[in-house]
Amino acid sequence: MDLPEIQADWLTPPDLATAARVQRDLAGRVVPHGPDGPVRTVAGVDVSQFGRDPSGRVFAAVVLLDAATREVLEVGTAMRVAPIPYVPGFLGFREVPALLAAFGALSRRPDLVLVDGHGTSHPRGLGIAAHLGVLLDIPAIGVAKSILVGAPAGELGGTRGSRVPLVWQGRTIATVLRSKDRVAPLYVSTGHRIDEEAAVDWTLRLGGRYRLPEPTRRAHEAANAFRRAWGTGAAEGSGV
Repeated sequence: MDLPEIQADWLTPPDLATAARVQRDLAGRVVPHGPDGPVRTVAGVDVSQFGRDPSGRVFAAVVLLDAATREVLEVGTAMRVAPIPYVPGFLGFREVPALLAAFGALSRRPDLVLVDGHGTSHPRGLGIAAHLGVLLDIPAIGVAKSILVGAPAGELGGTRGSRVPLVWQGRTIATVLRSKDRVAPLYVSTGHRIDEEAAVDWTLRLGGRYRLPEPTRRAHEAANAFRRAWGTGAAEGSGV
């Protein structure tokens, strides 16, 4: 798919102060409603890295599925060197450059993207799902496995579909969602061009057998496989 032109600071800011300002600015561009059109294809995205890799290589995968059948239609992969070290709250600047390159390897644009990470449930309102969604201007959902900020507003039931709000500074920023009976919950939030109710609905609709929805589960597997293949010299994908 064709990628939009992106301002340099939105991907590689010179320092964390600039990065924080960029996050606040881009958070103001998040559209918290939608999606506006039919969702026929969905993409899951995730990254993988070698443990204690001083080079900072990020291995990204985007897996495109048919929304109705969950058939895998395409897989895009790319490796990029992270422009900044890992700093909590600034994950997007490490991972989004590689993810954008992986999106560029696809032949078509997804109707909806599920991201392994936070959307607007972030100190400055721009987790990686929101960061990616705004840059691509594509409906995006953050499906995180742990809390970054906030606390559940109540006790979560043990059955699939149980949910409570995740609240921070007096407002709801995500939904604590039980995606499978008696497993740890997910933290689902708007990324861009989708409302919270639709984000939860799609997360459940695309899940069932596992804790993770199928798109991000497949992307997790693809990113790990790409990293392992790169280590053996057998990888196919974009790399710099």
